Amino acid sequence: MKNIIPLLLLFLLFVGCNSNTKDMDTSTIQVDSMTIGNSIKILASDDFQGRKPFTEGEEKTTAYLKEQFSKLGLQPGNGDSYFQEVPMVAITGTPSEKMKISGNSKNIELQYFEDFVAVTRKTDSVVELNNSELVFAGYGIVAPEYGWNDYKGIDWKGKTAVVLVNDPGFESQDSTVFKGNTMTYYGRWTYKYEEAARQGAAGLLIIHDTKPASYGWNVVQSSWSGSKLSLLSDAPKIDVRGWITQEATEKIFKAAGMGDKNYKEMAMNKDFKPVSLGLNVSVSIQNKVKKDVSKNVVALLPGTNRKDEYIIYSAHWDHLGIGRPVDGDSIYNGAVDNASGIAAMLAIAEAFTKDKKPERSVVFLAVTAEEQGLLGSEYYASNPIYPPEKTVANINIDALSSPGPMKDLTVTGYGQSEMDEYAKDAADKQGRYIIPDPVPEKGYFFRSDHFSFAKIGIPALYASGAYEDFEHGKDFVKKRNEDYEQNKYHQPSDEYDADTFVLSGMQFDAQLLYTIGKRLSNEDYFPKWYDDSEFKAARQQGKN
Repeated sequence: MKNIIPLLLLFLLFVGCNSNTKDMDTSTIQVDSMTIGNSIKILASDDFQGRKPFTEGEEKTTAYLKEQFSKLGLQPGNGDSYFQEVPMVAITGTPSEKMKISGNSKNIELQYFEDFVAVTRKTDSVVELNNSELVFAGYGIVAPEYGWNDYKGIDWKGKTAVVLVNDPGFESQDSTVFKGNTMTYYGRWTYKYEEAARQGAAGLLIIHDTKPASYGWNVVQSSWSGSKLSLLSDAPKIDVRGWITQEATEKIFKAAGMGDKNYKEMAMNKDFKPVSLGLNVSVSIQNKVKKDVSKNVVALLPGTNRKDEYIIYSAHWDHLGIGRPVDGDSIYNGAVDNASGIAAMLAIAEAFTKDKKPERSVVFLAVTAEEQGLLGSEYYASNPIYPPEKTVANINIDALSSPGPMKDLTVTGYGQSEMDEYAKDAADKQGRYIIPDPVPEKGYFFRSDHFSFAKIGIPALYASGAYEDFEHGKDFVKKRNEDYEQNKYHQPSDEYDADTFVLSGMQFDAQLLYTIGKRLSNEDYFPKWYDDSEFKAARQQGKN
């Protein structure tokens, strides 16, 4: 902190002496760290039961958010309501204890939870794979722009694909293969299940591998058990979505007579063709189905001169609810993920209400079911309350956690749009430097709600300090991040602890995001996608 104060004083002096400050944040309004801390403490308490949609935890969470928005004097953001209803279906599937693999005179039994997980988005009372042919389909990718098709030459009806996680660029470490070490959307599990359905497959099993997945098997276990949610949709669905461990995979490939072959190396070739393993898989899922409505919570601060143009702050309010106990604790509180983001958004909203009214309107959108696959933001993107062509930008807040004010500002998806430049200007004023995500292979750009806005052409920023602390340096932060990913991410141990939650770091990030939003809300410029961004076309199409 000692390094920050002189920089802040110099900045204030500069602002006072410079008359051309239209594009700078000259406000003395500070985002309140106490608001952040108090909100995290409440939202991550056991009383909120892990904030899973369709539970008592949702009712308490959405009521709390409505109350806070109302207290701040913000208007309902959906007509006369603070809520946008999100119709979904909750499927509580109970897989058979064994997944049976047979063929080649071999019989393998995989144990549920230890060796595999399985879910379905089909609403039948029983969904099953019954002696479905197993076919190794490489990375499970069809990408014409890369000349890549892992499904070619096979009629996939009734078959189950076995595929690798991530995309070929990760294994190649070659920037000419897909995007090299930067994960593309083809590497995300969401895409892989979508593509398998488009191909007409009956099932898909993703081979878990900690490094390319960026999380351990314990995260798969916690995230892929219990009730699962999906949007009501007529899109094609496979029968069974599953994951299998590395150890289970080795057993399967050995039984298929491929134990001496490097299946990862096979999949790296764009001329790869699917390989039937000569094995069949059987597994069933008993379903309990509940159709219901969850809620996005939305509030509006109307602008003055250009109130029909909007800046949207987003953060997801949900987490995993109550699940399998770990060390005697079954409540997945989600303090960092994402009570922190909601708390920061509330504190930013509070700062806006204390400041001069903005010229553009500012929207605060707390979305549901991010943990189920960005469902709340996806629903908003498909059913926008505010016209996308009039939405200037999205600023997304997810999982703020730091040991104190950070020297870096890490931008996930850096190089996509001019929002990078807004971020850099704000970071400069805090004495920070800006960097791209140092672990692009983890695919964070596709793992939070800004992605839903990007897909419909709205420039989106997802940024926070994540690399170097002013006081503690880089190694300390690296160890802290590793501890969170290994021991707390999607675990009951992601709890609020006043002794370990350093609010000054969260406040520092929130202040920066407030500064960016304030600047956007008081100018008449629309940030643009860069020419090589895959999202530029969506923006142009929306404005035609």
